[in-house]
Amino acid sequence: MRRRASLVLLAAAVFCAALAPLMRWYAYPRLAKIPPGQYQEMVLEAKGATLLDYTAGMTPKKVDKVTIVQTLKGNVEASKEIEASAGKDVVVWDTLTHIMGPDGKMVSQIPERYVFDAHTQDPVHATGEMVDGDPVKREGIEFKWPFFTEPRDYLYFDAQTRGSSPIHYVGPRTFKGMDVYYFEQTIPWTKVALPKKMPIEGIDPKTFEQNTGTSLWYTAKAMFWVDPVTGAPVNAEQDIRQEMRGGIAAGAQDGKLTVFAGHVTMREDYAEYTRELVAANRVKVLALHTYAPLGLAVGGLALFGLALWLEARARRPEEPVGA
Repeated sequence: MRRRASLVLLAAAVFCAALAPLMRWYAYPRLAKIPPGQYQEMVLEAKGATLLDYTAGMTPKKVDKVTIVQTLKGNVEASKEIEASAGKDVVVWDTLTHIMGPDGKMVSQIPERYVFDAHTQDPVHATGEMVDGDPVKREGIEFKWPFFTEPRDYLYFDAQTRGSSPIHYVGPRTFKGMDVYYFEQTIPWTKVALPKKMPIEGIDPKTFEQNTGTSLWYTAKAMFWVDPVTGAPVNAEQDIRQEMRGGIAAGAQDGKLTVFAGHVTMREDYAEYTRELVAANRVKVLALHTYAPLGLAVGGLALFGLALWLEARARRPEEPVGA
């Protein structure tokens, strides 16, 4: 009976030992991916910001708050179409950045389509990839880092400039009790396109500079606190400045007219929700990558040891009765 039990335990040990590497190197790379139908909303705020008042003589004014609502929606149908030709799991995110002044009225709206590999977060170039209707060809990451983010610099896409530049790894940090990697990216003053949607009618962004001699310039410092397991930011902040130069801004100080200047942060209720979501997803990723493979390996060793112990007991000669 003991010998039969030891054989059963030995078979279970072999099964666990075989399943552990399969879970880590076969199941994890295939199951750890961004779902194609994800939907997320984020509200950011810039308190005490400077905002150009288009209706009051094009005058920059200090305002209580500028609100930025970002929505992200996974386009499942577009993902399937691109997957058919790409031959891999693809995610298509349709995003909209809606900026509102202190009165709740629209300042601008910028739609974006981001196409990327569901497993690696590498960009996938496909028809429809755009920012504010302008076709783009992204290099590097945007919105999210890869699973198991490395402590190094990455190439990060900036939607305003329609280009990519390094985002630098600064070092490990502890944010709200979470161990994270901290990254910074600085965008120098760059001439950028006007948003297609503006707070006043009659402005054609395609001919605005040609007709008025006025151009829009932008600079920013972006800061991200990233969970290294999921690659998801648990916090993001930006120092942003936009200004018009030349033309209608020629009469302003230094020939520059501030369009926006402020420190953008996540609203606290959305920041808390984001941290909770990242923490939950972190457990799921670690379960596939570490907990399950390690548990199977340890369990297999324990079962193997128990099988050997039972086998040794089964082979031990029984002592005579009354000895």
